[in-house]
Amino acid sequence: MTLIKSISGIRGTIGGAVGDNLTPIDAVKFASAYGVWIKQQRNKENYRVVVGRDARISGEMIQNLVMNTLVGLGIHVIDLGLSTTPTVEVAVPMEHADGGIILTASHNPKQWNALKLLNAKGEFLSGDDGAKILEIAETDQMNFSDVDSLGKITKNQAYIDMHIDEVLKMPLVNKKAIEDANFKVVVDGVNSTGGIAVPLLLDRLGVDTIKLYCEPNGHFPHNPEPLKEHLGDLANAVVKERAYLGIVVDPDVDRLAFMDEKGEMFGEEYTLVACADYVLGKTPGNTVSNMSSTRALKDVTEKHGGNYQASAVGEVNVVEIMKKNNAIIGGEGNGGIIYPELHYGRDALVGIALFLSLLAEKRMSTSELRASYPNYFMSKKKIELTPGLDVDAILKAMEERYQNENINTIDGVKIDFSNSWVHLRKSNTEPIIRIYTEAPSQQEADELADKIIAEIKAVANI
Repeated sequence: MTLIKSISGIRGTIGGAVGDNLTPIDAVKFASAYGVWIKQQRNKENYRVVVGRDARISGEMIQNLVMNTLVGLGIHVIDLGLSTTPTVEVAVPMEHADGGIILTASHNPKQWNALKLLNAKGEFLSGDDGAKILEIAETDQMNFSDVDSLGKITKNQAYIDMHIDEVLKMPLVNKKAIEDANFKVVVDGVNSTGGIAVPLLLDRLGVDTIKLYCEPNGHFPHNPEPLKEHLGDLANAVVKERAYLGIVVDPDVDRLAFMDEKGEMFGEEYTLVACADYVLGKTPGNTVSNMSSTRALKDVTEKHGGNYQASAVGEVNVVEIMKKNNAIIGGEGNGGIIYPELHYGRDALVGIALFLSLLAEKRMSTSELRASYPNYFMSKKKIELTPGLDVDAILKAMEERYQNENINTIDGVKIDFSNSWVHLRKSNTEPIIRIYTEAPSQQEADELADKIIAEIKAVANI
């Protein structure tokens, strides 16, 4: 199962058979369905869609297929070329466009790519809108434009700079304090577009930047998911260079993780905790994260007098609850910062600017800042799915097994124990069951995850 259709977009591996992988025909099919949906939203003369991509090897091929499909539907395309997911999100409303497409498979390895689809606000589509596009794709009832009505492609490669301009305009970004702090930072851009955008931002903030894997050639030097086990080179560079901290992003720059001056992970989960602490200290309010995220955000929010709520996993779900809850900041524990002051999307550039402002004002080391927050430890594991495995039945069995505990089933099964929790859910983006746990120590979190995995395997006979 290497072609996955969900509210997170259309994602698959390059090559192989049509309908089983993300082939050129599949890219054209789903771009066509999206274009038809765009035209159904309102009747007008000119339709415009912003398109950008990360640096993965298949990106240029997929982008050209997608853009020219939209042209064939009479839709004008603003081509950002190499870009970031949050940059495309910011560009859509700035261009008064009808939507946007980002060609990226986020943290997936290089053989993957995807079409991430945006609405006219530059936000990810709702589940209902995503379902309509999938329905259009299956009907093949697409009416293309005649030769005199084809769209045009306009290149605009200024948007990363424009995005950075918008980040630096945010009132809570303390540019002077950051400049005065004389930070030295090592950046791991995983040879994608973070290697363009992050050093540009840091330069504008007066930070001494050491680049590691910042050549946007799509040859990822390590697994592109920004987890501790993939970041040995960054840890070594931070210690060797005596840097204040390390920064790593995923290939499309919507996930963000930090490393302290000792080469230890700040904790991907704590990216949002720290940024929220800074924002809430200046502008008190409410927060939202998904139910697979750390309890530390709730603790920090309540410390500042705010209300915390949890959403189902998925950026679109977090944004929905943020709007309902008037949240001032939110995001996901995978290092995704959503700060509505700029836009409703995960944005590593926003996170970097807020985090450095906090560090500069606190005048403490990165490790000291981490030590100031409640200490929880997470284990993030997964079980590969095999064809014919009934995931819903497995989750139901686990729910029944723990029926005397506090259970939440809005997204898979979350079991809350007195001082720990476990969340089981089928991934939207990979053929796996995710098993996330959190406990007061790493050993307890790992042991809880292993115990649950063993129980799942017993239930499923695998």
